[in-house]
Amino acid sequence: MMTSYEIVRRAIEFDGPERIARSLPEPWGSDFLGAGVGRSADFEPPQPGQDEWGSVWETVDASMGQVKSHPLADWAALDDYQFPDLLNDRRWDDARAKIAANDGKYVLGSQPSPFFERMHHLRGLERLLGDLHLERERCEQLADRLLDVLIGCVHKWADIGAHGIITTDDWGVQDRLLISPALWREFFKPRYARYFAAARERGLHFFLHSCGYIVDILGDLIECGLSVVHMDQQENMGMERLGREFGGRLCFWCPVDIQQTMIHGSADDVARYAKRLVWTLGNFNGGFIASWYGSPAAVAHTPEKIEAMSRAFVEYGVYPLAPPDAP
Repeated sequence: MMTSYEIVRRAIEFDGPERIARSLPEPWGSDFLGAGVGRSADFEPPQPGQDEWGSVWETVDASMGQVKSHPLADWAALDDYQFPDLLNDRRWDDARAKIAANDGKYVLGSQPSPFFERMHHLRGLERLLGDLHLERERCEQLADRLLDVLIGCVHKWADIGAHGIITTDDWGVQDRLLISPALWREFFKPRYARYFAAARERGLHFFLHSCGYIVDILGDLIECGLSVVHMDQQENMGMERLGREFGGRLCFWCPVDIQQTMIHGSADDVARYAKRLVWTLGNFNGGFIASWYGSPAAVAHTPEKIEAMSRAFVEYGVYPLAPPDAP
């Protein structure tokens, strides 16, 4: 039997896993060992909700928060602004210990900061979106300084034995990107290409979580070298479109659509959708990893529907796949 590591690797590389890879709740199990980077042991927030970067957060609900105070609200602060020391060795002790104790799972390291999201956590989303047109030089300074630090973390993950790394950058609202595809390609695409290349050169797969309508840049992300997209929604873009345009070119890591079928469908609807996901996105000698939403209460996912989804993924997701409507 293949190890969990081998199943995930083969799924990502379209190399014939014996079953779909998965990261599901117990008792269904996960093929992943997740590892993260700790915060500085020396950091004491000077005010409630402030993170190491100087952004002040307010809680929105059980799973989300928003930045209400931005340390780079005035660009004049950028020249003297100090990033946290993300490469401090003490931050990596827990990840190093987890990896040393790993028993055959795929080690996925979480980058200690997002890229685009960190930019707007520091500057403010509305300000940053305007600055991409009006203050391009400042945006470039911030982006490139941040990217240098994050690429340093890529090398750190490779040094301590990760197999892949993941970061988050939500790029879409429900029906479009946050910025025009042309502006994204002009400013962000070459930087993502540099970021993903650093991982690839060290033998790491790059995973990106990005919510919303992002179909307009998926081809660009593939060109940049993205290995896996973690996507909680599919219905706003069209599952069949995703499979038709990107299946076999990009590995998809997905639950059943968290905003539609997982809420409005029956348990039977959820199971049928799960099978369609596997077939549509994973019938390429690999290409699909099953997931669930880790804060189910925040999005009204019932235990019954989580059970139906997980069971369908596990029981149906064995290669070679049969069409999901086969008797």
